[in-house]
Amino acid sequence: MAPEASHSTDRLAGRVALVTGASSGIGRAIALGLARHGAHLCVVGRNSIGLAETAAAARTCSEVKEFQLDLTVEEQLRPLVQFIEKTCCRLDILIHAAAVIRNARMECARIDDLDLQYATNVRAPYMLTQRLLPLLTTSQGHIVFINSSVGLSAQGHAVGQYSATKHALKAVADNLREEVNPTGIRVLTVYPGRTATPMQEAIHKQEGRAYLPEALLQPEDVASVVLQALMLPSTAEVTDISIRPMRKP
Repeated sequence: MAPEASHSTDRLAGRVALVTGASSGIGRAIALGLARHGAHLCVVGRNSIGLAETAAAARTCSEVKEFQLDLTVEEQLRPLVQFIEKTCCRLDILIHAAAVIRNARMECARIDDLDLQYATNVRAPYMLTQRLLPLLTTSQGHIVFINSSVGLSAQGHAVGQYSATKHALKAVADNLREEVNPTGIRVLTVYPGRTATPMQEAIHKQEGRAYLPEALLQPEDVASVVLQALMLPSTAEVTDISIRPMRKP
């Protein structure tokens, strides 16, 4: 899966990119956008059916390897990391789009739910980045954390646990940026507002609200700003992007 020389002027053509959370939503939209620009993809997700659909769509215009796994289980990361290291032999772009949310007020929130959100939203991206940092350093690559608007300000109904993990993810990204900028690695965090994804549909159902996807951000909207940032020349780094639906509730 090593990239071949390309005569394209597209800055993403021939790059090797790893996208987590690629089974649906923002992760899928970013993966498909990268594929259209000629990037070679490793896509990761928990939902085998959704992941296969993403991979099939991406293969119409690029080379794709899929990994159905649980990022919170350290042993399951081994084949993924080995594939990147030994088969791809490089990594240019790492996209962290996997996340889980469990809404509840603190008085009734389950600690098991807090542990799950921490493991998925903080520990997993931290650990995967750590494992792949040598390859990203060699390529002077780009790391993207898909965060949430609550990662900046905890404003919402019963989002205390989720917000805590997203604030923690912001701290991870900000500190990582200071560490790796001198080596040429760029770090971007994106803070989307409510986006039309299966996760958001489940949240609306839990809140007893009508789900109107047309009134929300679209996954492709978020993917578009990520792709534009990735295509900037190495003289520029976008560090933070906040994006929200134009229509307000």
